[in-house]
Amino acid sequence: MNNVKSKFNIKDLENLTGIKAHTIRIWEKRYNILEPMRTETNIRLYDVENLQKLLNISTLHKFGYKISAISKVPENKIPTMVKEILSSNSITNHVLNNFKLAMMNFDQSLFINTYNSALNEKSFREIFYEFFIPLLEEIGFLWQTNTITPAHEHFISFLIKQKIASNIEKLLQEPPRKHDRTFVLYLPMNEIHELGLMFINYELALNGYKCVFLGESVDIENLKKVKSYFDNITYVTYSTVSPTSDEVNDYIEHLKNEVLNDNTSQLCVFGRNTQFILPSKINDKIKVFNSIDDFSKTL
Repeated sequence: MNNVKSKFNIKDLENLTGIKAHTIRIWEKRYNILEPMRTETNIRLYDVENLQKLLNISTLHKFGYKISAISKVPENKIPTMVKEILSSNSITNHVLNNFKLAMMNFDQSLFINTYNSALNEKSFREIFYEFFIPLLEEIGFLWQTNTITPAHEHFISFLIKQKIASNIEKLLQEPPRKHDRTFVLYLPMNEIHELGLMFINYELALNGYKCVFLGESVDIENLKKVKSYFDNITYVTYSTVSPTSDEVNDYIEHLKNEVLNDNTSQLCVFGRNTQFILPSKINDKIKVFNSIDDFSKTL
């Protein structure tokens, strides 16, 4: 399952570039912009070089170049044209393409250079909301359609986590400004998707709150022990895969009885499985959020 994908069908190209398969076929037939391989049953297959070329062509096309003009440009000149255009235009239109290309090629340098270019125009917070969140949403779709492998997802997620961690570290050089509440961030047992939780940690630190980041697979007994160290705790957690849709209501009930059984403790819950939490399980101590942005607006 983790074998790295190096050959793509035309539907994969559509998913990765946003260019319709029908359009790709027309461009290929009329302008010879790609050189696919053919299986014994005459199915087109494209390599990473074809993918990279099509992403570059997509960028040029977005900046007004006609495909007929692009097709006449020598192949080795296309990346240079893209760089020249991007040096004199907003980076917004190419960041996602570059991040996707970095993911497909496992190219850490391209990711870092693209990130640093974006940082010249935008704050880290803006980069996360404008680029990382759309990228992660698209990765979810690409993974479900078998366009990418888990190896690609893990590679790009790790790079994003590095950027979140480094920005949290900068914020933590200053002591918290707000002491009325402590936020304890954790993931339930068998839940490992911590990227969103890390960014919530960043948002809280940015707003001056004290945070305790416990990470993945934390059991309820350990949540109870934290209460002996802090008052007025808000627990923050995600349920993406665990507890499952069948288990999440029992889990919330368990938290209410074992952890939220005082006058000050609260809980904020994020993740896909929150849609299965029954309204009857929600009270003034428990808040369910559909997005990090919604949560940030409450700080």
